Amino acid sequence: MIEGPYFVLTVSAVLGTGLVAGVFFAFSAFVMKGLAALPAAQGVAAMRALNVTAVTKAFMLLFLGSAVLSAVIAVVTAVVWPRDGAVALLAGSVLYLGGSFGVTAAANVPRNEALARLGPGSAEAAAYWPGYVREWTRWNHVRTAASAGAALAYVLALT
Repeated sequence: MIEGPYFVLTVSAVLGTGLVAGVFFAFSAFVMKGLAALPAAQGVAAMRALNVTAVTKAFMLLFLGSAVLSAVIAVVTAVVWPRDGAVALLAGSVLYLGGSFGVTAAANVPRNEALARLGPGSAEAAAYWPGYVREWTRWNHVRTAASAGAALAYVLALT
């Protein structure tokens, strides 16, 4: 069984990755659907505002903190290779770092940056919006599943 500081790291990672999964799930389940139902200019303006306000200290601490925890767990696991839970610990770290943090950086953020360059009422924004919603949400599903999978893997490592 995992004990001591390693236990605390893993429980913290369960909580962090699980909370991130919940945030991403909310966007996939209803936020993006609500935004997509708006006229393009309103949807673009609302999403641009969300993208700015999402970068709060609380969310960034949760999102980036979970990435740091996942990286630390991966390194410690690779070095120490505990008798119990090593594969699950590495799986959780790979899922979060690649499927949540990596996808955010490679897929969601570039789309957000492209959206930010468009005027909400412009013809370009109206043309970009439907594809943005579809692709951003598709990648957000990946982030949701990866974050939830990481939390599950960390829980399994504790059992």
